[in-house]
Amino acid sequence: MRILGIDPGSQRTGIGIVELERNGQSRFVHCETINLLGAGEFADRLGKLCDELDRVIEQWQPESVAIETVFLNKSVSSALKLGHARGAAMATVVRRRLPMAEYAPRLVKQALVGKGSADKDQVQHMVRLLLGLGPSPLQPDAADALAIALTHAHMQYSQLVTGVQQRDWRRGKQ
Repeated sequence: MRILGIDPGSQRTGIGIVELERNGQSRFVHCETINLLGAGEFADRLGKLCDELDRVIEQWQPESVAIETVFLNKSVSSALKLGHARGAAMATVVRRRLPMAEYAPRLVKQALVGKGSADKDQVQHMVRLLLGLGPSPLQPDAADALAIALTHAHMQYSQLVTGVQQRDWRRGKQ
Protein backbone atom coordinates (compact mmCIF):
# COMPACT_ATOMS: atom_id res chain seq x y z
CA MET A 1 0.00 0.00 0.00
CA ARG A 2 1.37 3.40 -0.97
CA ILE A 3 0.74 6.08 1.65
CA LEU A 4 0.99 9.85 1.22
CA GLY A 5 1.80 11.78 4.39
CA ILE A 6 1.03 15.49 4.49
CA ASP A 7 2.43 18.01 6.97
CA PRO A 8 0.29 21.03 6.04
CA GLY A 9 1.52 24.57 6.30
CA SER A 10 0.58 27.97 4.90
CA GLN A 11 4.18 28.69 3.88
CA ARG A 12 5.58 25.20 3.27
CA THR A 13 3.82 21.85 3.11
CA GLY A 14 5.75 18.64 3.60
CA ILE A 15 5.05 15.62 1.42
CA GLY A 16 6.24 12.12 2.26
CA ILE A 17 5.40 8.88 0.49
CA VAL A 18 6.11 5.42 1.84
CA GLU A 19 5.10 1.97 0.71
CA LEU A 20 3.84 -0.52 3.28
CA GLU A 21 5.08 -4.01 2.39
CA ARG A 22 3.11 -7.17 3.21
CA ASN A 23 5.59 -8.02 5.97
CA GLY A 24 4.94 -4.71 7.76
CA GLN A 25 8.14 -3.00 6.62
CA SER A 26 7.91 0.52 5.25
CA ARG A 27 9.93 1.55 2.21
CA PHE A 28 10.82 5.12 1.21
CA VAL A 29 9.30 6.25 -2.08
CA HIS A 30 9.50 10.06 -2.25
CA CYS A 31 9.55 13.26 -0.21
CA GLU A 32 9.51 16.94 -1.01
CA THR A 33 8.54 20.31 0.38
CA ILE A 34 6.00 22.43 -1.45
CA ASN A 35 7.14 26.03 -1.02
CA LEU A 36 4.10 28.30 -1.05
CA LEU A 37 5.93 31.55 -0.40
CA GLY A 38 6.15 33.76 -3.43
CA ALA A 39 2.86 32.44 -4.81
CA GLY A 40 1.14 35.77 -4.16
CA GLU A 41 -1.73 36.44 -1.80
CA PHE A 42 -2.84 33.85 0.75
CA ALA A 43 -5.65 32.57 -1.50
CA ASP A 44 -3.10 32.10 -4.30
CA ARG A 45 -0.91 30.05 -1.96
CA LEU A 46 -3.87 27.80 -1.14
CA GLY A 47 -4.52 27.39 -4.86
CA LYS A 48 -0.88 26.45 -5.42
CA LEU A 49 -1.09 23.94 -2.57
CA CYS A 50 -4.11 22.26 -4.21
CA ASP A 51 -2.42 22.22 -7.64
CA GLU A 52 0.81 20.76 -6.23
CA LEU A 53 -1.06 18.09 -4.25
CA ASP A 54 -2.97 17.15 -7.39
CA ARG A 55 0.39 16.78 -9.18
CA VAL A 56 1.84 14.61 -6.38
CA ILE A 57 -1.24 12.38 -6.25
CA GLU A 58 -1.26 11.99 -10.03
CA GLN A 59 2.45 11.23 -10.21
CA TRP A 60 2.80 8.87 -7.23
CA GLN A 61 -0.69 7.29 -7.09
CA PRO A 62 -1.07 6.83 -3.30
CA GLU A 63 -3.79 4.49 -2.07
CA SER A 64 -4.19 6.18 1.29
CA VAL A 65 -3.42 9.57 2.84
CA ALA A 66 -2.45 10.62 6.36
CA ILE A 67 -2.48 14.26 7.45
CA GLU A 68 -1.38 15.99 10.63
CA THR A 69 -3.98 17.71 12.78
CA VAL A 70 -3.67 21.39 13.68
CA PHE A 71 -1.09 22.18 16.35
CA LEU A 72 -1.56 25.43 18.30
CA ASN A 73 1.65 26.98 19.45
CA LYS A 74 2.08 30.59 18.34
CA SER A 75 -0.95 32.70 17.57
CA VAL A 76 -4.58 32.43 16.65
CA SER A 77 -3.81 34.00 13.25
CA SER A 78 -1.15 31.34 12.52
CA ALA A 79 -3.52 28.58 13.63
CA LEU A 80 -6.25 29.88 11.32
CA LYS A 81 -3.89 30.01 8.34
CA LEU A 82 -2.68 26.51 9.13
CA GLY A 83 -6.31 25.39 9.35
CA HIS A 84 -7.01 26.87 5.92
CA ALA A 85 -3.99 25.07 4.42
CA ARG A 86 -5.03 21.83 6.08
CA GLY A 87 -8.59 22.27 4.77
CA ALA A 88 -7.31 22.90 1.23
CA ALA A 89 -5.16 19.77 1.42
CA MET A 90 -8.03 17.70 2.79
CA ALA A 91 -10.44 18.96 0.11
CA THR A 92 -7.93 17.99 -2.58
CA VAL A 93 -7.62 14.48 -1.13
CA VAL A 94 -11.40 14.09 -0.71
CA ARG A 95 -11.96 15.22 -4.32
CA ARG A 96 -9.65 12.37 -5.38
CA ARG A 97 -11.75 9.97 -3.27
CA LEU A 98 -8.74 8.72 -1.33
CA PRO A 99 -9.16 7.37 2.21
CA MET A 100 -7.67 9.75 4.75
CA ALA A 101 -6.57 9.44 8.38
CA GLU A 102 -5.64 12.25 10.76
CA TYR A 103 -2.90 12.11 13.39
CA ALA A 104 -2.02 14.53 16.17
CA PRO A 105 1.65 15.58 16.31
CA ARG A 106 2.00 14.04 19.78
CA LEU A 107 0.74 10.66 18.52
CA VAL A 108 3.19 10.72 15.58
CA LYS A 109 6.08 11.40 17.97
CA GLN A 110 4.86 8.67 20.32
CA ALA A 111 4.58 6.14 17.48
CA LEU A 112 8.04 6.83 16.06
CA VAL A 113 10.21 7.84 19.01
CA GLY A 114 8.32 6.40 21.96
CA LYS A 115 7.51 9.70 23.63
CA GLY A 116 5.03 12.37 22.62
CA SER A 117 7.35 15.18 23.65
CA ALA A 118 10.17 14.15 21.27
CA ASP A 119 11.92 16.97 19.44
CA LYS A 120 12.24 17.34 15.67
CA ASP A 121 15.80 15.95 15.60
CA GLN A 122 14.66 12.75 17.32
CA VAL A 123 11.76 12.33 14.90
CA GLN A 124 14.02 12.97 11.90
CA HIS A 125 16.57 10.46 13.22
CA MET A 126 13.89 7.75 13.55
CA VAL A 127 12.50 8.50 10.08
CA ARG A 128 15.97 8.10 8.56
CA LEU A 129 16.58 4.93 10.60
CA LEU A 130 13.23 3.27 9.82
CA LEU A 131 13.48 4.06 6.10
CA GLY A 132 17.22 3.37 5.78
CA LEU A 133 17.95 6.85 4.47
CA GLY A 134 21.42 7.25 5.92
CA PRO A 135 22.80 10.17 7.90
CA SER A 136 22.08 13.07 5.55
CA PRO A 137 19.48 15.45 7.01
CA LEU A 138 16.02 15.73 5.53
CA GLN A 139 14.19 18.99 5.05
CA PRO A 140 12.12 19.36 8.28
CA ASP A 141 8.67 19.58 6.64
CA ALA A 142 9.38 16.57 4.41
CA ALA A 143 10.69 14.60 7.42
CA ASP A 144 7.50 15.39 9.34
CA ALA A 145 5.40 14.25 6.39
CA LEU A 146 7.35 10.98 6.22
CA ALA A 147 6.79 10.55 9.97
CA ILE A 148 3.04 10.96 9.46
CA ALA A 149 3.08 8.43 6.60
CA LEU A 150 5.10 5.97 8.73
CA THR A 151 2.66 6.34 11.62
CA HIS A 152 -0.22 5.53 9.29
CA ALA A 153 1.69 2.56 7.87
CA HIS A 154 2.24 1.20 11.39
CA MET A 155 -1.42 1.70 12.26
CA GLN A 156 -2.57 0.03 9.04
CA TYR A 157 -0.30 -2.96 9.58
CA SER A 158 -1.39 -3.35 13.21
CA GLN A 159 -5.00 -3.20 12.08
CA LEU A 160 -4.35 -5.88 9.46
CA VAL A 161 -2.55 -8.20 11.89
CA THR A 162 -4.93 -7.79 14.85
CA GLY A 163 -8.20 -7.17 13.07
CA VAL A 164 -8.88 -4.28 15.46
CA GLN A 165 -9.92 -1.09 13.73
CA GLN A 166 -8.10 2.07 14.82
CA ARG A 167 -11.33 3.85 15.67
CA ASP A 168 -12.31 0.94 17.96
CA TRP A 169 -9.27 1.09 20.25
CA ARG A 170 -9.45 4.87 20.47
CA ARG A 171 -12.95 4.57 21.92
CA GLY A 172 -12.10 1.57 24.13
CA LYS A 173 -14.29 -0.88 22.20
CA GLN A 174 -13.51 -4.57 22.15
